[in-house]
Amino acid sequence: MLKVYCYSRCSTCKKALKWLDDKGIKYELIDIKENHPSEEELRKYHAMSGLPLKRFWNTSGIPYREMGLSGKLREMSEDEQFALLATDGMLVKRPLLVGENFALTGFKEEEWTEKLL
Repeated sequence: MLKVYCYSRCSTCKKALKWLDDKGIKYELIDIKENHPSEEELRKYHAMSGLPLKRFWNTSGIPYREMGLSGKLREMSEDEQFALLATDGMLVKRPLLVGENFALTGFKEEEWTEKLL
């Protein structure tokens, strides 16, 4: 079953969940703030995604800005980035859609359509 990590107050997450519901696609909803992915899960999802690690960061989020991460990430190793990402679900780009053999960050209807329909 699909896992969808979302934050209840995120408009993009709401849009993605509506899209899934409208298509009749079943999923497990996970609150990314309360039950964020572990470092091990993030490493797995990153490998499954084929995306650069920077696509896993919620660059518009308050914690990202407060920590000044836009300038710091370039100097951090991947191990350091995974460890930091795993500390706070609000640092992770959402929604995070995880299937059996793929992971997508954010909601891009074309990407979701390609993977799910």
